[in-house]
Amino acid sequence: MRGMNRAQFVLARFDDAEYRLCRSLNRAAEWPAFRDTMRVASRLGDGVLWYLMLAALPLLFGAAAIRPVLIMAATGLAGLLIYRRLKSTLVRERPFIRHPAISLEMPALDRYSFPSGHTLHAVCFTWQAVAHFPVLGWVLVPSAALIALSRVVLGLHYPTDVIAGAAIGALLAACGLALA
Repeated sequence: MRGMNRAQFVLARFDDAEYRLCRSLNRAAEWPAFRDTMRVASRLGDGVLWYLMLAALPLLFGAAAIRPVLIMAATGLAGLLIYRRLKSTLVRERPFIRHPAISLEMPALDRYSFPSGHTLHAVCFTWQAVAHFPVLGWVLVPSAALIALSRVVLGLHYPTDVIAGAAIGALLAACGLALA
């Protein structure tokens, strides 16, 4: 604590605890089958799953899906703008860049980590889709959880990046549901 005020000390302790958690989760990528599963989840979270879902909803649920799909598309775009702005403003380096003990298990889409855009969109789309079409919950909820977990396991995000992404995604989903 020498040379630090109390707030700096608390933040340093928090950073250390987060690093340890991040490193522990990243070690799970040493198991090839688990690493491959996380890579697939992360790739789906690049947008593929959400684009397919938005296209499929009107085919599966007819005209009742049109308004929710349009609102989900709008909240997805808002999420994109928010997370890009935060990343370019806050410029938090990714764990694999800052900590040599954390291994990168797939290429990053951009340089900075805060917040997790993958998790933001996973929560935003999943929450809205399941609210409108509960039958989708059995596939979307586990998919969103795997996408969020994959970001830390693969060395791309800290747990707080994922938590912040989930919180922003939940806020956007709540706004979308208020419009529906």
